[in-house]
Amino acid sequence: MQKVALIQMNSNSIVADNLALAEKLLVQASQNHAQLAVLPENFSQMPLTEKQRLQAAEAAGSGPIQEFLSTISNKLDFWIIAGTISIKAGSNNRVFSSCLTYDNNGTCQARYDKQHLFDVDLAGGESYRESSFIEHGKNLQYIDTPVGRVGLSICYDLRFPEYYRLLSRQNVQLLTVPAAFTFTTGVAHWETLLRARAIENQCYVIAPAQTGTHDNGRTTYGHSLAFDPWGKRIAMIEHGNGVAYADIDLNYLNDVRSQIPCLKHRRM
Repeated sequence: MQKVALIQMNSNSIVADNLALAEKLLVQASQNHAQLAVLPENFSQMPLTEKQRLQAAEAAGSGPIQEFLSTISNKLDFWIIAGTISIKAGSNNRVFSSCLTYDNNGTCQARYDKQHLFDVDLAGGESYRESSFIEHGKNLQYIDTPVGRVGLSICYDLRFPEYYRLLSRQNVQLLTVPAAFTFTTGVAHWETLLRARAIENQCYVIAPAQTGTHDNGRTTYGHSLAFDPWGKRIAMIEHGNGVAYADIDLNYLNDVRSQIPCLKHRRM
């Protein structure tokens, strides 16, 4: 049995504030003997403007946010899947929304760039255009960790089951979904979609989230959740900053897959 920590945050627009909060929660996760902690999307900054986002963006492999992640994972001696940070793309006004994975020695072992970008107009006037400043990622990414093989995804990816089917073909055992789901869409779909991804791929799903109202006026849903391969909810934080824990039992996962071997029955 292994333990994964889900970290829920109400990030603001000041990177230093958010790193201080992340450190506090990561220390708490380490003290409770988690082998892996997962931070939410935009954990280091929920910017007031896209100009502010660009100013905080880092080159791949260097910068204060990446240095923080390397240092804290080494100091606490556990793995961290670091939600998302902005990594500079080819031009000065574009970034990748990147999920970086650090091992317990502080080495970045994987990078996943968000593929599906949130370009929507919701009832009530909410409008989002991630593609106006974020570059689409292009590759699947999965990584072997102390708790199992993890398939990486981010927020809006959750609505595209074919993406997770591709990950499941790589025999992943956990799916991580760091998110900043809007309150409107979270109430309607968040838990249902997470449970569906767990059941159809017979995987653990770990989904830490942003919560509450942020400096830019946006309200995120919170409700960080974890599900087991049978679709049972095994961890949740409804509101506020905090840490929840999910126990990962790969023997149980194998039992589920042997009872209903639907992954073997696929006709692609």
